[in-house]
Amino acid sequence: MSKLTRTALAIEKDLLAKFDKWMSGHGYTNRSEAVRDLVRSALVEAEWERPDAKVIATLSIIYDHEQHELAQQLTALQHADHHAILCSQHVHLDRHQCLEVIIMSGTAKQLRRICDAIISAKGVKVGKLTLMSRKI
Repeated sequence: MSKLTRTALAIEKDLLAKFDKWMSGHGYTNRSEAVRDLVRSALVEAEWERPDAKVIATLSIIYDHEQHELAQQLTALQHADHHAILCSQHVHLDRHQCLEVIIMSGTAKQLRRICDAIISAKGVKVGKLTLMSRKI
């Protein structure tokens, strides 16, 4: 790890108690690592606010595979932006539902556009975009 700098934070007692409870519930054993992860997360989100930022992401969707032509539509959407789609993983959850995880790389604007098109496709039940960055 790079050189660490010690810093002090002034936090209200009630807020610190809530943070400690949150931290414990998420498996953190010390406040420093929890704060570092929260700062990293905030920096990733800030990077995604820049439309031209080069970012990476995963999009997870659950959809009804019996929805007429949906699988072909999802494939066509991915092929239309093949340069941004690194890979995808398809899992059969049950007789009717599939989970697909799509890993992407490109600009924030481009990946949001792709995700919006996929999530809004008729038959996609739920979609979750996970924002990541190479810089953090």
